[in-house]
Amino acid sequence: MSDVIKEILIGELTTAVPEEVAQFAESIAGRLDRQPLGILFYGSVLRDVDPEGIIDFYVITDRPESLGSHALARMANRLLPPNVYYMEHKTEGETILRAKVAFLSLRQFLRRSTLFTLDTTIWARFCQPVRMVWVRDGVSADCLLQAISQCVITASCWAALLGPEQGEAAQYWHNLFAHTYAAELRVEKKGRSHNLLAGKEERYRNLLKAAWRRAALSYRSEGGMLYPQLTASARSKALRNWRKVHAFGKPLNIARLIKAAFTFRDGVAYLLWKIQRHTGKAIRVSTFEKKHPLLTLPLFLWRTRHVRSRKM
Repeated sequence: MSDVIKEILIGELTTAVPEEVAQFAESIAGRLDRQPLGILFYGSVLRDVDPEGIIDFYVITDRPESLGSHALARMANRLLPPNVYYMEHKTEGETILRAKVAFLSLRQFLRRSTLFTLDTTIWARFCQPVRMVWVRDGVSADCLLQAISQCVITASCWAALLGPEQGEAAQYWHNLFAHTYAAELRVEKKGRSHNLLAGKEERYRNLLKAAWRRAALSYRSEGGMLYPQLTASARSKALRNWRKVHAFGKPLNIARLIKAAFTFRDGVAYLLWKIQRHTGKAIRVSTFEKKHPLLTLPLFLWRTRHVRSRKM
């Protein structure tokens, strides 16, 4: 692993988080029959501390796991990972923290962190800053570090393949995130990637160049401009492959939404909060829609798409 990638990621993974967040993660680990390898904290609440926000946790396990021992849930996490649950934690000061908790095995994580996966869910998120808020032991920490570094390398390679022939590092990342948002069923404000990079431009620039070197992707650097050395045929092949990723992304996320209806308590309320948080637009749903999310899913998806199209 490139020393630059390793140094940046270790620094981020080991950065302290609020004590109540660490306690929340420890309580999740304590609920499981088998200790996970680790628990990762990422997402909007990590970037912008918000006590009213929903914390994003990923619980990384040795094998496909679920919360509780229900056989159907375990099977669902093998066939269509991850299983996602809504959880709450009351702090000593009586503050209630809320979290979206996803369960994924290390093998599942690794399979979705390579350049050959059609699923952008993992590498597009974990090329961003993340904290290791609970870890089983040093060996597990090393495994997670390696897995996250692979996400950075995959994201950086796609950034070069999909990006301009020349440009500043930030241009490659903005273009990449625009592609991943479009490939997933995600509602984001236009220019959302600028929020991701704000104040962290050097981090993303250093990781991009280090990952290109790690992947043996040649490039020139002049001033603030980068020139990845890619052939026209390589770019053409990458675009064909990305069309497959794009075609696969939305059906995959719809399937996950349907599955989440069985595991994510009050999932519709969470989705409405998420859409309003990211777009500033509220979607109103009836009591019937809240009680029957599967039956009314097509209408909900149409409304989501409509909100997104107005923001583009």
